[in-house]
Amino acid sequence: MANEKILIADDDKNICELLRLYLAKEGYEPLLAHDGEAAVSAFEREKPSLVLLDIMMPKLDGWEVCRRIRAAGQTPVIMLTARGETFDKVLGLELGADDYIVKPFDTKEVVARIKAVLRRCLPADAPAEDGVIRFDKLSVDLTRYELKVDGRTVDAPPKELELLHYLASHPNRVFTRDQLLDEVWGFDYYGDSRTIDVHVKRLREKLENASDQWSLKTVWGVGYKFEVKE
Repeated sequence: MANEKILIADDDKNICELLRLYLAKEGYEPLLAHDGEAAVSAFEREKPSLVLLDIMMPKLDGWEVCRRIRAAGQTPVIMLTARGETFDKVLGLELGADDYIVKPFDTKEVVARIKAVLRRCLPADAPAEDGVIRFDKLSVDLTRYELKVDGRTVDAPPKELELLHYLASHPNRVFTRDQLLDEVWGFDYYGDSRTIDVHVKRLREKLENASDQWSLKTVWGVGYKFEVKE
Protein backbone atom coordinates (compact mmCIF):
# COMPACT_ATOMS: atom_id res chain seq x y z
CA MET A 1 0.00 0.00 0.00
CA ALA A 2 1.46 3.35 -1.00
CA ASN A 3 2.63 5.88 1.60
CA GLU A 4 2.96 3.36 4.41
CA LYS A 5 5.82 4.33 6.71
CA ILE A 6 8.74 1.88 6.93
CA LEU A 7 11.32 2.51 9.67
CA ILE A 8 14.85 1.41 8.68
CA ALA A 9 17.05 1.04 11.77
CA ASP A 10 20.68 0.28 10.87
CA ASP A 11 23.99 1.91 11.79
CA ASP A 12 25.31 1.28 8.24
CA LYS A 13 24.30 4.50 6.47
CA ASN A 14 25.01 3.04 3.02
CA ILE A 15 22.53 0.21 3.61
CA CYS A 16 19.97 2.70 4.96
CA GLU A 17 20.32 4.92 1.91
CA LEU A 18 20.05 1.99 -0.51
CA LEU A 19 16.90 0.70 1.21
CA ARG A 20 15.49 4.23 1.40
CA LEU A 21 15.81 4.68 -2.37
CA TYR A 22 14.21 1.32 -3.17
CA LEU A 23 11.34 1.77 -0.71
CA ALA A 24 10.61 5.32 -1.89
CA LYS A 25 10.53 4.02 -5.47
CA GLU A 26 7.95 1.41 -4.36
CA GLY A 27 5.73 4.14 -2.93
CA TYR A 28 6.56 3.71 0.77
CA GLU A 29 7.60 6.51 3.10
CA PRO A 30 11.04 5.45 4.48
CA LEU A 31 12.23 6.69 7.89
CA LEU A 32 15.86 6.27 9.01
CA ALA A 33 17.48 5.65 12.39
CA HIS A 34 21.18 4.87 12.93
CA ASP A 35 21.16 3.63 16.53
CA GLY A 36 18.81 1.78 18.86
CA GLU A 37 17.69 4.80 20.89
CA ALA A 38 16.91 6.77 17.73
CA ALA A 39 14.97 3.75 16.42
CA VAL A 40 12.78 3.57 19.55
CA SER A 41 12.15 7.34 19.43
CA ALA A 42 11.26 7.25 15.72
CA PHE A 43 8.99 4.24 16.30
CA GLU A 44 7.09 6.00 19.10
CA ARG A 45 6.87 9.29 17.20
CA GLU A 46 6.06 8.08 13.66
CA LYS A 47 4.12 4.83 14.33
CA PRO A 48 5.42 3.07 11.18
CA SER A 49 3.59 0.18 9.47
CA LEU A 50 6.74 -2.00 9.61
CA VAL A 51 10.28 -1.90 11.06
CA LEU A 52 13.46 -3.15 9.36
CA LEU A 53 15.73 -3.72 12.34
CA ASP A 54 19.48 -4.38 12.37
CA ILE A 55 20.72 -6.46 15.32
CA MET A 56 24.18 -4.94 15.92
CA MET A 57 23.55 -1.24 16.63
CA PRO A 58 25.03 1.28 19.09
CA LYS A 59 23.21 2.45 22.26
CA LEU A 60 20.53 -0.28 22.10
CA ASP A 61 20.88 -3.48 20.10
CA GLY A 62 18.17 -4.82 17.81
CA TRP A 63 16.99 -7.39 20.35
CA GLU A 64 16.21 -4.69 22.92
CA VAL A 65 14.55 -2.48 20.29
CA CYS A 66 12.42 -5.47 19.21
CA ARG A 67 11.39 -6.11 22.83
CA ARG A 68 10.26 -2.49 23.20
CA ILE A 69 8.34 -2.55 19.90
CA ARG A 70 6.61 -5.78 20.96
CA ALA A 71 5.76 -4.31 24.37
CA ALA A 72 4.04 -1.42 22.55
CA GLY A 73 1.97 -3.50 20.10
CA GLN A 74 2.01 -5.71 17.03
CA THR A 75 3.88 -3.62 14.42
CA PRO A 76 5.63 -6.12 12.09
CA VAL A 77 9.42 -6.42 12.53
CA ILE A 78 11.92 -7.83 10.01
CA MET A 79 15.34 -8.44 11.58
CA LEU A 80 18.49 -7.65 9.56
CA THR A 81 21.80 -9.19 10.57
CA ALA A 82 25.20 -10.09 9.20
CA ARG A 83 25.18 -13.18 11.38
CA GLY A 84 23.28 -16.34 10.45
CA GLU A 85 23.68 -18.45 13.59
CA THR A 86 20.70 -20.50 14.71
CA PHE A 87 20.57 -18.86 18.16
CA ASP A 88 19.84 -15.52 16.50
CA LYS A 89 16.88 -17.03 14.68
CA VAL A 90 15.52 -18.72 17.81
CA LEU A 91 15.78 -15.49 19.80
CA GLY A 92 14.13 -13.59 16.96
CA LEU A 93 11.24 -16.06 16.97
CA GLU A 94 10.83 -15.84 20.73
CA LEU A 95 10.81 -12.03 20.63
CA GLY A 96 8.07 -12.06 18.00
CA ALA A 97 9.96 -10.99 14.88
CA ASP A 98 7.96 -11.56 11.70
CA ASP A 99 10.85 -12.32 9.36
CA TYR A 100 14.63 -12.53 9.33
CA ILE A 101 17.07 -11.53 6.55
CA VAL A 102 20.81 -12.26 6.63
CA LYS A 103 23.24 -9.77 5.07
CA PRO A 104 24.39 -9.41 2.38
CA PHE A 105 20.90 -9.33 0.88
CA ASP A 106 19.33 -8.45 -2.45
CA THR A 107 17.38 -5.19 -2.05
CA LYS A 108 14.57 -6.49 -4.25
CA GLU A 109 14.22 -9.48 -1.94
CA VAL A 110 13.88 -7.15 1.06
CA VAL A 111 11.09 -5.24 -0.70
CA ALA A 112 9.36 -8.55 -1.56
CA ARG A 113 9.62 -9.69 2.08
CA ILE A 114 8.17 -6.37 3.29
CA LYS A 115 5.19 -6.74 0.95
CA ALA A 116 4.66 -10.35 2.08
CA VAL A 117 4.76 -9.46 5.79
CA LEU A 118 2.41 -6.50 5.31
CA ARG A 119 0.00 -8.76 3.38
CA ARG A 120 0.00 -11.23 6.28
CA CYS A 121 -0.89 -8.46 8.73
CA LEU A 122 -4.51 -7.66 7.97
CA PRO A 123 -5.41 -3.97 8.26
CA ALA A 124 -7.55 -3.08 11.25
CA ASP A 125 -10.38 -1.85 9.03
CA ALA A 126 -10.65 -5.10 7.03
CA PRO A 127 -14.05 -6.81 7.25
CA ALA A 128 -14.09 -8.98 10.36
CA GLU A 129 -15.22 -12.06 8.41
CA ASP A 130 -11.91 -12.07 6.54
CA GLY A 131 -9.92 -12.80 9.67
CA VAL A 132 -12.32 -14.76 11.91
CA ILE A 133 -12.35 -18.55 12.30
CA ARG A 134 -15.29 -20.00 14.24
CA PHE A 135 -15.86 -23.47 15.66
CA ASP A 136 -17.98 -24.74 18.55
CA LYS A 137 -17.21 -22.45 21.55
CA LEU A 138 -14.16 -21.02 19.74
CA SER A 139 -13.55 -17.76 17.85
CA VAL A 140 -10.13 -16.67 16.55
CA ASP A 141 -10.20 -13.10 15.20
CA LEU A 142 -7.01 -11.92 13.48
CA THR A 143 -8.41 -8.47 12.68
CA ARG A 144 -8.71 -7.64 16.39
CA TYR A 145 -6.17 -10.22 17.60
CA GLU A 146 -8.84 -11.65 19.88
CA LEU A 147 -9.33 -15.22 21.09
CA LYS A 148 -12.70 -16.23 22.58
CA VAL A 149 -13.21 -19.60 24.27
CA ASP A 150 -16.76 -20.48 25.37
CA GLY A 151 -17.77 -16.81 24.96
CA ARG A 152 -14.96 -15.44 27.13
CA THR A 153 -12.03 -13.40 25.80
CA VAL A 154 -8.74 -15.17 26.59
CA ASP A 155 -5.38 -13.38 26.58
CA ALA A 156 -3.01 -14.82 23.99
CA PRO A 157 0.16 -13.36 22.41
CA PRO A 158 0.01 -12.61 18.66
CA LYS A 159 2.02 -15.63 17.53
CA GLU A 160 -0.18 -18.03 19.53
CA LEU A 161 -3.23 -16.51 17.87
CA GLU A 162 -1.67 -16.66 14.41
CA LEU A 163 -0.60 -20.28 14.93
CA LEU A 164 -4.08 -21.33 16.09
CA HIS A 165 -5.73 -19.36 13.27
CA TYR A 166 -3.48 -21.04 10.69
CA LEU A 167 -4.10 -24.57 11.99
CA ALA A 168 -7.85 -23.98 12.36
CA SER A 169 -7.98 -22.56 8.81
CA HIS A 170 -6.88 -25.99 7.58
CA PRO A 171 -8.90 -28.42 9.74
CA ASN A 172 -7.63 -32.01 9.94
CA ARG A 173 -4.51 -31.21 7.91
CA VAL A 174 -1.18 -32.18 9.49
CA PHE A 175 1.68 -29.65 9.44
CA THR A 176 5.32 -30.24 10.37
CA ARG A 177 6.99 -27.83 12.78
CA ASP A 178 9.12 -26.42 9.94
CA GLN A 179 6.03 -25.78 7.82
CA LEU A 180 4.41 -23.91 10.72
CA LEU A 181 7.55 -21.84 11.33
CA ASP A 182 7.65 -20.92 7.66
CA GLU A 183 3.93 -20.13 7.33
CA VAL A 184 3.30 -18.38 10.65
CA TRP A 185 6.68 -16.76 11.38
CA GLY A 186 7.85 -16.35 7.80
CA PHE A 187 11.36 -17.55 8.62
CA ASP A 188 13.47 -19.48 6.19
CA TYR A 189 14.38 -21.50 9.24
CA TYR A 190 16.59 -24.51 9.96
CA GLY A 191 17.40 -26.10 13.30
CA ASP A 192 15.64 -25.96 16.65
CA SER A 193 11.85 -25.87 16.22
CA ARG A 194 10.90 -26.19 19.91
CA THR A 195 9.29 -22.76 19.68
CA ILE A 196 6.27 -24.45 18.04
CA ASP A 197 6.00 -26.99 20.89
CA VAL A 198 6.04 -24.19 23.47
CA HIS A 199 3.29 -22.26 21.66
CA VAL A 200 1.10 -25.37 21.24
CA LYS A 201 1.51 -26.24 24.94
CA ARG A 202 0.37 -22.74 25.94
CA LEU A 203 -2.59 -22.86 23.54
CA ARG A 204 -3.69 -26.24 24.91
CA GLU A 205 -3.78 -24.82 28.43
CA LYS A 206 -6.12 -22.08 27.21
CA LEU A 207 -8.33 -24.39 25.10
CA GLU A 208 -8.52 -27.35 27.49
CA ASN A 209 -11.94 -29.04 27.63
CA ALA A 210 -13.62 -26.16 25.75
CA SER A 211 -15.38 -28.46 23.27
CA ASP A 212 -15.56 -32.10 22.21
CA GLN A 213 -16.04 -31.04 18.57
CA TRP A 214 -12.40 -30.08 17.94
CA SER A 215 -8.93 -30.37 19.48
CA LEU A 216 -5.28 -29.42 18.95
CA LYS A 217 -3.65 -32.77 18.22
CA THR A 218 -0.05 -33.96 18.15
CA VAL A 219 0.72 -36.30 15.26
CA TRP A 220 3.70 -38.15 16.65
CA GLY A 221 6.81 -37.99 14.50
CA VAL A 222 5.21 -35.45 12.15
CA GLY A 223 3.77 -32.33 13.77
CA TYR A 224 0.37 -30.88 14.68
CA LYS A 225 -3.17 -30.54 13.38
CA PHE A 226 -6.46 -28.90 14.36
CA GLU A 227 -8.73 -31.94 14.44
CA VAL A 228 -12.43 -31.42 13.81
CA LYS A 229 -15.08 -34.13 14.19
CA GLU A 230 -16.95 -34.77 10.95
